[in-house]
Amino acid sequence: MSERLLVTFNPGSSTVKIGLFALEGGAPRRVGRGMIDFRTAPLRFELSEGPDRFDVTLEAEPGSEMHKVLNESFGRLAWHFNLSQIEAVGHRVVHGGDTFSGAVRISQRTLADLDRLTTLAPLHQPQALRLIRAIARLRPELPQTASFDTAFHRTNAELTRRFALPRALHEDGVKRYGFHGLSYKFIAGELARRHPTAGEGKVVAAHLGSGASLCALENGVSRDSSMGFSTLDGIPMATRCGALDPGVLLHLLSEQKRSLKDVEDLLYHFSGLLGVSGVSADSRELLASDRPEAKEALELFAFRIGGETARLAATLGGLDALVFTAGVGEHQPQIRASVAKRLAWLGLSLDEAANAANAEVISATGSRIAAFVIPTDEEQVIADEAASLLSTKD
Repeated sequence: MSERLLVTFNPGSSTVKIGLFALEGGAPRRVGRGMIDFRTAPLRFELSEGPDRFDVTLEAEPGSEMHKVLNESFGRLAWHFNLSQIEAVGHRVVHGGDTFSGAVRISQRTLADLDRLTTLAPLHQPQALRLIRAIARLRPELPQTASFDTAFHRTNAELTRRFALPRALHEDGVKRYGFHGLSYKFIAGELARRHPTAGEGKVVAAHLGSGASLCALENGVSRDSSMGFSTLDGIPMATRCGALDPGVLLHLLSEQKRSLKDVEDLLYHFSGLLGVSGVSADSRELLASDRPEAKEALELFAFRIGGETARLAATLGGLDALVFTAGVGEHQPQIRASVAKRLAWLGLSLDEAANAANAEVISATGSRIAAFVIPTDEEQVIADEAASLLSTKD
């Protein structure tokens, strides 16, 4: 394949998704996707090219320097793509703070700014920085760009972003930022394209995956989010706790004498669906389980989503539509139905058959609130933003 290519990296806490896009005219067009899974030993590299799928093991060991992992992964990609045609690399970066309100080209100054933001996203930011530096080492001639999960929420009002803490802390950056912005940007665009009337209204989008959050959209613009200062906030997630009384933290640190690292691990890795169920962080396994703890974890998940949807509706001053997206939101009708049941008082009712089929429109005829299932594509947003930056003259 000799098309001009753009590569995107979308790092999570334990995986890196790789997108390959052709740049031949118009918007970047996806031609392949891959994933490096750091949870396995040996490391696994999954690749799909159209209908073909490949799953290979890497010689690089978990904990290896990132440039070694990428060098081997690029070697595998070269079997299917002409990597000499890569023109740029785009990265998802979780935290842009108040420094970045949109995608940027990466420079030494940009890297220094991103380094300073690491304290605001200690589990996610370092992974993105390692990828950026690894690409700079392997292919120093390639321009790189950064797309930020926080940038989409910069339209939130200052009042929305403020905690009831001393003003000096707000000025020091202790404020609500919001995350999953690349997903919400994609959903806002898709909703406007597929259902323009709904896209112009008051919408809550629910990004429900291993990480999960909700966003209040008004005419496609972010007005509020369930996540605030960190990716721990809001609704429960696979292993993250969601909103928590800060008094619990004081208790764990003072009365139980837990270390800061122990508390951090508890909140990020051993809470949420896993913590409540004691069974699994995977909602599919919980749905299949007959243990009452598994059922309770899912009920708590839906209960908190319903409550947070109502709070975001208050921010918007009403609610016209609800959009489900990401792995759980797109593929699990039982969870969508459970959420909808808790929002029936707002006038939401689902078409059972449409919901069971994961149809695009799942609201029942006569439902006051429209409900949609729309797949998200964060890598497409990264590619679009990178291509736009590349086309801009310095």
